[in-house]
Amino acid sequence: MKKRIIQISAGIVMILTIAFIITFNENYKESITTSSTALSNTRIGWGVKRVPNNEQPDLGATNVKLMEQYNGIAMGNKDKKYVYLTFDGGYEAGYTEKILDALKENDVKATFFITGHYLNTAGDIVQRMVNEGHVVGNHTPKSLMSLNYKIIKC
Repeated sequence: MKKRIIQISAGIVMILTIAFIITFNENYKESITTSSTALSNTRIGWGVKRVPNNEQPDLGATNVKLMEQYNGIAMGNKDKKYVYLTFDGGYEAGYTEKILDALKENDVKATFFITGHYLNTAGDIVQRMVNEGHVVGNHTPKSLMSLNYKIIKC
């Protein structure tokens, strides 16, 4: 009798386990499908169209929509006087620490667009950029994606 109760209990546990695995697997598949279908892999060109009379360039409707959707800043506001300080190469020729020192002394934040090579060879400096509140961006779409780079803690 005792043996029969153990067999029945084991059977119930096995059935419940299988049911759980099937349910979990279906939910997991659904979440993966939902997540991947929400993302687009459509290539979007980034550039500006020059306009006459020293007006702000035209970003194009797609880029303007993306900027609004993700609270991005591309052109700033023509009615407000702000300067967006960005570094897009040149700083890595031995000047980065001096630039970071000057920015810190003047309580100024900047954006540094880096390559995967720079991240691999100067990870400590990139970490300093992040630690001091600067924005670190990807110089080109493929430059960081295809390299074995260090993880920077934000």
